[in-house]
Amino acid sequence: MRYLLVDHITEYKPGEFIRGIKNVAMSEDFLEFHFPKNPIMPGVMLLEALTQLTGWLEAASSDFNNWFLVNKVIKSNFYGFAFPGDQVELTVELISSPQQGHPATIYRGSGFVKGKKKIVAEFEGEVIPLEDIEDSEEQKKFFKVLIRELSK
Repeated sequence: MRYLLVDHITEYKPGEFIRGIKNVAMSEDFLEFHFPKNPIMPGVMLLEALTQLTGWLEAASSDFNNWFLVNKVIKSNFYGFAFPGDQVELTVELISSPQQGHPATIYRGSGFVKGKKKIVAEFEGEVIPLEDIEDSEEQKKFFKVLIRELSK
């Protein structure tokens, strides 16, 4: 099963940053076991939401030619739980692009619920051709849904 953990993209500036929303719904199957009768969104799923948002930034910054794949979490700090009904406000910003001697792209991401910090992470990865993993035209259409362009 593939989890789509970005429900809405609220703002972005190509090559710089992106902001989005993850709505934590009680119906998400990972909540059934994490933890029984005390559901919380696993921290690793918050980290995954940040990396998915990073993929959308790479795609939007490259006319949907590129995508981001994380290969190393440099650091990740968790500050509390995201519960069913919470709306997690996510932000990802580019820290550094590949340079000689360091081929990875580095990003910093954060997640807040009602102004309270839940996660801050720095991670690096590689930028790959989007067409290697998805249909670029389909992803363009889905991006328009995420930014609500289709509902205008």
